[in-house]
Amino acid sequence: LIGVAIVIGLLLILPFLIPMQTYLRQTERIASEKLGRPVSINAAHLLFLPSPRVVAGDIVVGENQELKVESIVVIPTIGSLFSTTKIIDLTISKPILKKAALDFISALTAKKSESGEAAAVNIRHIKIDELNLVWPDAKYPAINAKAALAGDNKLESATLETLDGKLKASVTPKVTPNGDEQLIVVTANKWTMPVGLPLLIDNAKLEMHLKGSKLSIPKIDIALYGGKLMGDAVLNWEESKGKPNWKTSGNLSVNNLSVQQPSSMVSKAVCLTGYLFGKGNFSATAKEARKLPDNLQTNFQFKVNNGVLHGLDLVKVASLLIKQKQGDGETQFDEFSGVLNSAGKQYHLRDIKISSGLLSAKGQVKVMPNKALGGTMLVNVKNSMGLTAIPLEVSGTVSKPVVLPSKAAIAGAIAGTAILGPGVGTSLGIRAGGAVDKLKGLFGDKK
Repeated sequence: LIGVAIVIGLLLILPFLIPMQTYLRQTERIASEKLGRPVSINAAHLLFLPSPRVVAGDIVVGENQELKVESIVVIPTIGSLFSTTKIIDLTISKPILKKAALDFISALTAKKSESGEAAAVNIRHIKIDELNLVWPDAKYPAINAKAALAGDNKLESATLETLDGKLKASVTPKVTPNGDEQLIVVTANKWTMPVGLPLLIDNAKLEMHLKGSKLSIPKIDIALYGGKLMGDAVLNWEESKGKPNWKTSGNLSVNNLSVQQPSSMVSKAVCLTGYLFGKGNFSATAKEARKLPDNLQTNFQFKVNNGVLHGLDLVKVASLLIKQKQGDGETQFDEFSGVLNSAGKQYHLRDIKISSGLLSAKGQVKVMPNKALGGTMLVNVKNSMGLTAIPLEVSGTVSKPVVLPSKAAIAGAIAGTAILGPGVGTSLGIRAGGAVDKLKGLFGDKK
């Protein structure tokens, strides 16, 4: 018992006798050389109980603190302590990773894959607690992660989960007749997307296959806002001279999705209610993965049934020839259909058709990258004179849209009323103004 007590006492006292500051400075120097960034480790100590381990704390990487870690615990296996290749377990607590850190992490990974040298340290398990991703344009939830690796640091399995448990992902290597690949399964439950519109996903399950430089998603199945979003997608990052390195494409279909909440996120002034059906495709190419959304091109046919266009009364604007005030009135419709084309951050709603008992309308609207609107609508309103076609102009911004009759239509209405009187004269004057607008469009006048 006395001998055991002496050994335990030595194990508790020895760490305080080892000059850790000397090793700490050497570790900082070596890490800085490997990463190509300044590395500082403000605290470190050696423990022998309950097993030998090194604990480093308050670690900062980069001049602008691109990576910060509260603590790293390195636990070597007893059997590898005196062997050439060390086998260790890692526990990383509360790392904070900025977007800029991805540059030197990817460079380090590429450098390691090119070297082909045998690793002096084999990692057996990695555990990450409360990983925080700091991105300038998004707020991501904290993540816990675990990974198991084989003897040559080859991934055997990995799991990721948000702290609230709403998003989970697993990675498992698979051997297929066509070669090795990684099976990635992502599930979501009552999860809000952190990028783009904060859409609430009721539940989703995606099975992805990663092989070489190709990630394929053969089946997308997402339930949100009472409807279904389904499709497929492919992402490639093969390098080729003179061509973009990154490429993605896919198909999507929407079935019976309630558009009230999503449309109100885009614009609170003018929004839709009803149920969306549609299908289309998308594609994008870029030299960097992060620029793919900026180069996204879509072609999506859509239809919204039995809804209301809130904040815009097309019948009132067309009938009274007045300017539409923001949030003034509403337009009920049986069907609202069209085609959505996008090129980066510019959107084009074309072949728009709106039909109801009182009106039918068609036209096109563009949304510029700065959210400015530009477009035309031709509204046919039923009145005592039958159908009267009123040309309308769309301007303003997404948050403050402006819809008013075209100048030619107003001038025609005034002239017709003055010559032939209200009623027939007004109607004929509006039609004449509409004909002038068509002639302007024919000869390329965009005003």
